[in-house]
Amino acid sequence: MQQAFNTELIEFLAASPTPFHAVEQMVKRLQAAGFQRRDEQANWETEAAGRYYTVRNDSSIIAWQMPADGDLVNGGLRMVGAHTDSPCLKVKPEPELHQKGYFQLGVEVYGGVLLNPWFDRDLSLAGRVSYRNGGGKLCSALIDFQKPVAFIPSLAIHLDREANQQRAINAQTYLPPVLGQYGEKPDFRQLLAAQLQQQGVQDVDRVLDFELCFYDTQPPAQVGLHGEFVASARLDNLLSCFIGLKALLDADTDQGALLVCNDHEEVGSMSAAGAQGPMLKQLLERLLPEPEARNRMLARSVMISADNAHGVHPNFADKHDGNHGPLINRGPVIKLNANQRYASNSETSALFRHLAEQEEVPVQSFVVRTDMACGSTIGPITAAEIGVRTLDIGVPQFGMHSIRELAGSEDACNLSRVLSRFYRQPQV
Repeated sequence: MQQAFNTELIEFLAASPTPFHAVEQMVKRLQAAGFQRRDEQANWETEAAGRYYTVRNDSSIIAWQMPADGDLVNGGLRMVGAHTDSPCLKVKPEPELHQKGYFQLGVEVYGGVLLNPWFDRDLSLAGRVSYRNGGGKLCSALIDFQKPVAFIPSLAIHLDREANQQRAINAQTYLPPVLGQYGEKPDFRQLLAAQLQQQGVQDVDRVLDFELCFYDTQPPAQVGLHGEFVASARLDNLLSCFIGLKALLDADTDQGALLVCNDHEEVGSMSAAGAQGPMLKQLLERLLPEPEARNRMLARSVMISADNAHGVHPNFADKHDGNHGPLINRGPVIKLNANQRYASNSETSALFRHLAEQEEVPVQSFVVRTDMACGSTIGPITAAEIGVRTLDIGVPQFGMHSIRELAGSEDACNLSRVLSRFYRQPQV
């Protein structure tokens, strides 16, 4: 079971270089399992035991199953949340740079990127492109160059003797990737139109705009002497998206169950498609238009926010509280913070421990050192937005926000089993 899980996980990660592609991959798996799309612009009809999904901005998705008896109010919803975005380098709107005969693209830093690992990597380019076709209609399509098309070369040590002691990276001047050399200066939008046509998108009259990011072409892999680890870009937080998706598909439940994967968590979640936006709240309003009934349903519901945790790095163990340092492949992690940077409390934590014990999965705890700042997740945001009991959990990983991250080959499958049991739980 575990190896099959990791094989499918690696395939999912490789096919998901951007949030748009991740949602596309999730849609394919949901449709194969019988989930039906509900368009936000249309009237909705749902049935008892019906399975549905909706997408916003092509980068956020909610999938849900109605309870077998159709009673959301008394049964509540078992909800799992994650996010589809990862820190990266995004292409600027007017990106073309031409210096010394080299063609480069200007980039913006999206989220809290660990910048050093981006140098000297084979990079490709993917995202969403909006264009006008020959009939004057506005269209959009996903694009992925797949092959290496760019590189951010380091400055040689001979010209930067202090590089190994102290290296401050100027994001404006150091990061523009090199895409090639030129005789005539290339038109970036024409390059995008040509790539779309190569991918089978016909009738592209003019590319009008785009949302693109660079990504590392080194494929995800299971690594370690005994395959103990999974190494990949975007483990934070596509790993949790996949875990939640598999848990929902494997649950075979009669209960009300929901998975929400929002975009824009890495930049604060404040967008129409982000967790601090109205997407989930609006969906719940459509399912239960009457406020009193909806509030009763939420009081009987629980949200588990799944986002990776910092595993204890063997070279930097002092960065962790001595009693709260999660180890890779030793089980999922309950994340706690007295200042509500995580939404866990004793009741929701106890529920998770209870579920994990039934699956014979060990559980760990993470509390940041008291003298260090704590990150956050969609957990507190969702709890505040809709007033639902919430728990923050995740699997431990190394290199969070690096271009390539590392997690355990056992942890993801184990967490998915616990979440699948959560989806089946009769009472929460």
